[in-house]
Amino acid sequence: MPSSERLLSPAAVTWPRWIAHRGAGRRAPENTLAAFRHGWQLGYRAFECDVKLAADGEPYLLHDDTLERTTSGQGPAAAADWATLSRLDAGAWCGPGWAGEPPARLAALAAFANAEGLHINLELKPLPGQAELTGLTVAGAVRQLWNTGTPAPWLSSFQFPALAAAAATAPELPRALLLDALTPGWMAQAQALGCQGVVLNHRLIDADTLRSVRAHGLACWVYTVNEAPRADTLWALGVDRIITDTLGP
Repeated sequence: MPSSERLLSPAAVTWPRWIAHRGAGRRAPENTLAAFRHGWQLGYRAFECDVKLAADGEPYLLHDDTLERTTSGQGPAAAADWATLSRLDAGAWCGPGWAGEPPARLAALAAFANAEGLHINLELKPLPGQAELTGLTVAGAVRQLWNTGTPAPWLSSFQFPALAAAAATAPELPRALLLDALTPGWMAQAQALGCQGVVLNHRLIDADTLRSVRAHGLACWVYTVNEAPRADTLWALGVDRIITDTLGP
């Protein structure tokens, strides 16, 4: 296993411009290994996904707090341990060709990222009451699972306590504050967390906002952009990376 000191710093890698949302955007069942493999086949080399904890503490990929939308399970995700989750079908909802694809453990994603040298943005997506535990657990797992020479994942979250716990656990891992609105003090929050960047809803971006981000020495990523004219406008403004469901390679 690698030591934390040997993980590459954000300055040591160049991220691709396009980041595939939840593995392959709308083209495959989100947050599954099948989606990441499909995204890789399409030419993506950078990916975003959502990480939360199973009832037994296992980090795995799922966006919602409930299971119905993207798996064959029912009820709150917080009630399911990994043994239960691993037997669910997380692919059939996206189409019969994906049927039987299980949810993905963070460990399985790490193995794929290590094998292919992929760039991964892990959104810490805590279940209710688990923000600090999720940040601590995921940051610790990244230290153990990502190999030397593989780009260190960026950890992002809308939840300050999750990022703060991740920073305390693995301060060497790059962090980004996720924002759906420019609430008072958002830049101070990003600075307090020691973030390397912010990930903003693309509707928040204008020249003044981008200047403010740059003035504080932060990278600016945006989500989720699915129309080419909007992407062209954002590239012209000078954003660094775009998270997308449909564009890119």
